[in-house]
Parts: sequence; C-alpha cells; structure tokens
Amino acid sequence: MSDDSQLQARDPSPKPFAVILGTNEIASAIAVFLNRNGWGVVLSHDPGPPVFRRGRSFHDALFGDRAAIDEVIAERAGTGLEVLSALACVNAVAVTPLGLLDLLVLRSLDLIVDARLQEAAQKPHLKNLAGLTIGLGPGFAAGVDCDVALPVHSGKPAFVIAGDAEEGRRTLERFVYADRRGLWQTAVDLGLRAFRRLVVGHVSGAAVCAAIDGILVGVVRDGTEVVEGDILAELEPRIRQATWTGMDKAGRATARAVMRAINAALSEPSRRARPRRLMQDIDPAN
Repeated sequence: MSDDSQLQARDPSPKPFAVILGTNEIASAIAVFLNRNGWGVVLSHDPGPPVFRRGRSFHDALFGDRAAIDEVIAERAGTGLEVLSALACVNAVAVTPLGLLDLLVLRSLDLIVDARLQEAAQKPHLKNLAGLTIGLGPGFAAGVDCDVALPVHSGKPAFVIAGDAEEGRRTLERFVYADRRGLWQTAVDLGLRAFRRLVVGHVSGAAVCAAIDGILVGVVRDGTEVVEGDILAELEPRIRQATWTGMDKAGRATARAVMRAINAALSEPSRRARPRRLMQDIDPAN
C-alpha cells in the first residue's frame, strides 16, 4: 500500500485522543508508539526550543514536507476540523500549529504529554486538563503540575552528566549554537559532510560555523526565529555511523517509558472506567 493510500484509510471506531506538546524527535517517537496502539495523536508545535533533529521528527510536516517515521506518516492539520479528520487516519498522526487551548475545545482529551523539553521555569500546569497528563524533563512535579513526571535522556548537552572533561568538550563541540537572537538562515541540509569552520548558516547576518568535521545530522529549518543558546545544528564526527532519520535509542527508550507510565496509570482503580482497549499491553515489541 502506498503512503497516499495509507493516509486515505480511516478507522471508523472512536480512538482515545492524545495531544503531544512539541514536534521534536522525542515527541515524534512517542507519537509513533501511541499510533501503533490505537490512539489518535496530534502533535502541537511550539517555537521554542527550535527543532534541529528534523530527520527523526514529524516537524517538517508543518511546512508541507513529507515526514514519516517507521511507516507512520505525519499529516498537517491547520484547523480543528482537520485535526479531527486526521485522527481517524490509519498509520498517521496529525501535526498542527494550533496550541493546547485550541485543541482543548475540540473534544475531551484522554492524554497530554509535554515533550517540548523547555526550561524548568516555563513548565505549564497540565494537571486536570486531560484524563492523564505526563511531563517530560526537569521541572515537572508529579501530583503538582502533572500526573506523571518522567526524566529524559536525549543526548543533548543539557542532559550530559559531567565527569570526563574531554568527553564533555567533544560532546559540546558536536553542537552549533546561536550566540544572539535573530532569524536563522541556512542553505545546508541534513546529511551534508561538513568541515571545521564551515559556515553552516547565519543568525541576523552573523556567520555561524561548525567546530568539528562531521556529518550534519541535525539542522534547524531555514527561516526560524532563534534566541541565544539555541542549538542550530548537530554534527556526527563518526562518519560511517552517521544517521539522521528514524527513531534513535533515546527516543525509543523515552517512548517506552511513557507507554509504561500510561499502562500503569490506566490500571489504577480510579481509571478503570476507561475503555478496555486502553488497558492492553501498550509497549510495542521493538
């Protein structure tokens, strides 16, 4: 079956409704796992922080580009009606620029997962906005601003544990940062072989260069507004090991942790009134 025909296929039975805040690689991996287990999923885009691992995410669907992960396709939904229509698609998730407040009015939400990985000071209060709310990353407190709080180990600098100073330096050199606020402009794309001091783009006209040689496995989309400290690009120095599409280990591990948390929460006596289809073993065999 072609991708287009997969998008046309519809499941007439009502699905539990999950909203994932974020369109990054972690959010997208969670969306894949939920879709495989019969959930209707919509990913809500947030501009900060910008998505750079675009080949591992559904982010580019927002701009009309094809985005697929493990045979699950992303369909852009610009209106509430388009969101509801996309939720019925088989092997597809919706990606929307609509915010959480816009989605809350469509129908009651069974699940909200905040996977934006924002700074702790920016954490919203999610509790009671859905049947189950999960916050990922530092700053969330279970029972306070969400029902379940989970850590994330994404391989980004914020999650590198200090120890070997040299290893820490090499990890940081993989990433290209914005040193000011402004418009990010770039002509390079994923998969490019880059060299140290290569100009990978400009922020408000100021050149931004790679610190090491490697394959470009992450790059923020051209025309994105960024702020100082945002990651703009990522390089993989191990040329033969470079991959930039599909789920990585961190995304898969986080998605499985989310699914285990959902299964545990839905097994609680207070939640057993929910549809029995939600009570199945929801950790895919991968």
